[in-house]
Amino acid sequence: MGYNIVLIEPEIPTNTGNIGRLSLASGSNLHLVKPFGFEINDTRLKRAGLDYWKHINLFIYEDIADFYAKNKNKKMFYFSSHGEKTHWEANFEDEQFLIFGKESTGLPPEMIENNLDKIYKIPLHSEKVRSLNLANAVSIVIYEGLRQISPSI
Repeated sequence: MGYNIVLIEPEIPTNTGNIGRLSLASGSNLHLVKPFGFEINDTRLKRAGLDYWKHINLFIYEDIADFYAKNKNKKMFYFSSHGEKTHWEANFEDEQFLIFGKESTGLPPEMIENNLDKIYKIPLHSEKVRSLNLANAVSIVIYEGLRQISPSI
């Protein structure tokens, strides 16, 4: 049980470290797509992931094409503030790939355009907030997914 958390070109090491810890806590795998805004051995990344980092099921890809080539025919959902449907409308499945964009710009426009039927957003109740912190957004989505596939946990 668990998911495949995919970060497209993550920029902030502490977010990635926290998401790494979340991946372990939720029984999920972590997939990181280059380029990164930090070095994978960055101490901030390790500190945010604490001593859990060595236990994370981590997959690293050279670019988006490499990610898609190695994960053909996988069920994927994409998360963006530009989505029309909310994450509550997504029908999560075990081992699904949940894809999140980089902190500064989100998912690449062509990724959104090519997957419009699989784009979801987390609703924001203030027009003053553009988006949520990436680590917070991933947490919200992961635990909604876990609630759906294993409501007894």
